[in-house]
Amino acid sequence: MSDSFLLGNGVVVAGFSPSCTVQPRVVPGGAVVWRGARLVAVGAETELRRAYPGARFLNAQGGLILPGLINLHHHFYSALARGLDPGAPLRSFAEVLHRLWWRLDRALDPETVRLSAQLSVADCIRWGCTTVFDHHASPGCLAGSLDIIADVLEANRLSAVLCYEVTDRNGHNQAREAIEENLRFIRQQRSHPRIRGILGLHASFTLRDETLAEAAERRPAQAGCHIHAAEDALDVEASRQAFGFGPVERLERFGLLDDRCLLAHGIHLEPADLAKIAAHDAVLIHNPESNANNGVGHLDVVNAARQGCLVGIGTDGMSSAMLRALRAAFLAHRSLRGDPASGFEVLPGLLFNNARVARRFFDEPLLGELAPGAPADVIVVDAPAPTPVGPENLFGHLVYSLSEAPVRHTIARGRVLLEDFRHTTLDPAEIAARARERTPALWERFGGLQWGTSFLGE
Repeated sequence: MSDSFLLGNGVVVAGFSPSCTVQPRVVPGGAVVWRGARLVAVGAETELRRAYPGARFLNAQGGLILPGLINLHHHFYSALARGLDPGAPLRSFAEVLHRLWWRLDRALDPETVRLSAQLSVADCIRWGCTTVFDHHASPGCLAGSLDIIADVLEANRLSAVLCYEVTDRNGHNQAREAIEENLRFIRQQRSHPRIRGILGLHASFTLRDETLAEAAERRPAQAGCHIHAAEDALDVEASRQAFGFGPVERLERFGLLDDRCLLAHGIHLEPADLAKIAAHDAVLIHNPESNANNGVGHLDVVNAARQGCLVGIGTDGMSSAMLRALRAAFLAHRSLRGDPASGFEVLPGLLFNNARVARRFFDEPLLGELAPGAPADVIVVDAPAPTPVGPENLFGHLVYSLSEAPVRHTIARGRVLLEDFRHTTLDPAEIAARARERTPALWERFGGLQWGTSFLGE
C-alpha cells in the first residue's frame, strides 16, 4: 500500500487572506497529497491522481478543503464547568472569577486535568483545530500539570503552545512555583516539533511587581508570554490603583512586551496602549463569544488594526470552534458599529493572523497554508457550496455557511484524526462517560471551597 494520501473531490482553499485586498488561492475540483507529516502537492485533482496513482484516497464529498485551524487562546481546564452551578450570583466580572473560575481551578486534580484536556482535544479535532494555545490553571495540581496536557496532545498529534498561569492570588510562594512549572516545560519542549512552552501570566491585577520582575528576569530568550489584558475594566483600574500603571505599561516596564507577547482580550485598552502593542509587534487576541458571555464588552478589532496592532482570534475556553468564533466576531463588530457594511476590511485577516503568530513559536514558515512542504494539517468542512466559491467571496462563505457546518475530516501532521465525522484516536463517548463519573467529586470539592475578595492573596 502506498504511504501517500490524496484528499480530493472538494474545493481547496490554500490559505486565509490577510485582508480584503489580498485574495487566497482557491482551487475548485482541487486536491492535496501528503506523505508522512508533509504536504507534497496541491492542485487540480485530475492532475494529482495521475501523478500519485497509488495514493490512498480520502473523499471530501464536495466540501471545502482548508488548512487546519489555529486557536490562539483556549482554556482546556474549563471543560468540566458545563452545567456547574456556582451556588451564588455572578453579578460582575470579579464575582465570575472569585465564585466560579478560581474555585474550579483549585478543585482540579490530576485525573480531572487529564479528562478536561481529553474532552477539549476531542472538540478541537471535531471542529478542525489542529494548533492550539492553551492557558492552564490548577493550583491543587500544579507541578507537572503541563506534562499531563502535553501527553494528551501528543497522543493525538495536535500542535500546541502550553503555559501555566502565574498569579499572586493564591500567595507569592505559589506564584513562584508556577514560574518554575513554566520554565521547566519551556526548557523541556524547546526542540519538540509540535508542542512548545510559553510563560503564562494570569492578568496584571493579580501579579505583584516582584513576580513580574522574576518572571521577566528568568524567562528564556524568545520564550514569549501569554496573559489576559484588560478583559474587564477591573484589570486596568486595579492595576493602576495597586501599582501605579496599567497592564500594558507594566508589561513594557518589565520587558515582557515583545513580538511573542500574547495579550488576550484587550477590550478596555486605551489608544496609548494600542500604540505600545503595535510598536512592540505584540499580539492582541480577540475572544468574542467569551466576552459576550461575561458581559465585559467587545474589542473594536477594526480600530485596533488601524492603530497598527496584529489581531488574532481565540475562544477563551468557550468552545474549540474557530469558524464559529470568526462568525461571532463579524456579527458582534457590525452590531457594535451599527454598520452592515463594516467588518470586511479587517475581519477576514484574523485566521491569517493566527497562522502568522503560530509561526513565531514553531520552526514552520508554511504553517497555516496548503502548499508543498507545509505541515500536513488539513481539514474538510462539510459544506458543499450551493454557489460559486472564489477568492473574492471566500469570507462570505466562511461566516455565512462554513461556520455552521460540521467538519468531515481532520488531519494533523499527516495523521487522520477524524474520518467521515468519526474520531480515530480517541472515543469521545468513553471520555465523556469517565468524566461523568469524576465530575460529582470535582463539583463537591468546588462546593466546599470559599471565595474571597483579594486579587493578590495574603
